[in-house]
Amino acid sequence: MSLHWQASIGNLPTSLISAMTPSASTPLAATTASLRQDARTIGLVGLAHGTSHFFHLLLPPLFPLFIRDFGLSYAELGLLVTTFFVISGIGQALAGFVVDRIGARPVLFAALSCFALAGVAVSLATGYSGLLLAAALAGLGNCPFHPADFTILNRRVSAARLGHAFSTHGLTGNLGWAAAPLFLTGLTAAFGSWRVAAACASVLAVCVMAILWWQRDAIDDRQGEWAPVPVVLGKGGQPLAPEHPMAFLRLPSVWMCFSFFFWSTCALSAIQSFASPALQQITGLPLTLTSLVVSGYMLFGAVGIVIGGFLASRSDRLERIISSCLLASAALLVLVGSGVLPGVMAVLLTAVAGFGTGLAGPSRDMLIKQAAPPGATGRVYGMVYSGLDLGFATAAPVFGALLDHGSPAAVFYGSALALTVGVASAAVVGMGIQRKRATGLSASAAVA
Repeated sequence: MSLHWQASIGNLPTSLISAMTPSASTPLAATTASLRQDARTIGLVGLAHGTSHFFHLLLPPLFPLFIRDFGLSYAELGLLVTTFFVISGIGQALAGFVVDRIGARPVLFAALSCFALAGVAVSLATGYSGLLLAAALAGLGNCPFHPADFTILNRRVSAARLGHAFSTHGLTGNLGWAAAPLFLTGLTAAFGSWRVAAACASVLAVCVMAILWWQRDAIDDRQGEWAPVPVVLGKGGQPLAPEHPMAFLRLPSVWMCFSFFFWSTCALSAIQSFASPALQQITGLPLTLTSLVVSGYMLFGAVGIVIGGFLASRSDRLERIISSCLLASAALLVLVGSGVLPGVMAVLLTAVAGFGTGLAGPSRDMLIKQAAPPGATGRVYGMVYSGLDLGFATAAPVFGALLDHGSPAAVFYGSALALTVGVASAAVVGMGIQRKRATGLSASAAVA
């Protein structure tokens, strides 16, 4: 039997139209919801997301101290990062099903509890096994955030502000990355103990959890939904029972979005991990200067995310925004890799490349929303964002090997290539969405 997601209200029976029409008795479905309501939800979800990115870097800033106190090798420390992202990646794909089944809010509280336990595990660690446990707990805590966050935003924030919501979500993630090293190294220096710093990170997670509990009504994804849920119709226009929970995996749009995340994250991983030593080898500048490139990349990315929220809210061709921004960043990275630029200019342009990737971020998240079938938001975001974890886990050893073999330019060429492949994936999803608009099908059905 052929199934179609009917997106045109004119094609639905009158009884279904009235059931889908927002009413005054449903505040969160009302089209005149206040800015204050949206801002509260966006701020709380952003706080949670920033915390998840903070705990991405719970261990790396303390690596030199672990080597000093436990005699660990860099290979062993690298396995801690791999453990985090493998657990997070597998768990993220599964967490979407849990979010769709029981709701996003309780999942967020469970995730923050895992972060608090991870901080405790670090503070009490007596060797490698304790750090491995902390990495596993942090990875488990990280896995539900994207499906939970985007489910709450899609259901609690009005459509007019959704682009800004996605922009804020990405911005707070960048700020979480930036805050973790300062927080952990600063407290370690202040108290003379990395154990105290880790314990303070645990307290931070508890404080965030307390704030979310205090304002829990604003992140309750079970209380109404802005967009009316289309009805699944079969032959004769009769409503059908919902499809199997795994049915979304048959949609090429889901796998194209997964591919986009994987390749774009490979590029990010290469820059975060190896841009500084690669630039040092290409330009001859000291590492004390080239090490600033990652901070610059994230700073420009944050600015791009803010501006990208306005673009995503005002454009119906999101794939064009994504393509132009990422291709511009790829061109800058190729130019840097060529070695023709003066040293300081190479560092600056690498940082500026972060602006393009940040600019594309909110459009990327909106594109996934358009590609997700109704009722499967958590599952789709969970599966798609697991590509992010896979990209981080896979790219680091590949680009590290290129650098070990004396090919610093390959770090930039490879990053540019990964962004280009990601653009191709986004373009396929965008074409499917345009076919949907032309035929009246949903984005996912059109791409399928």
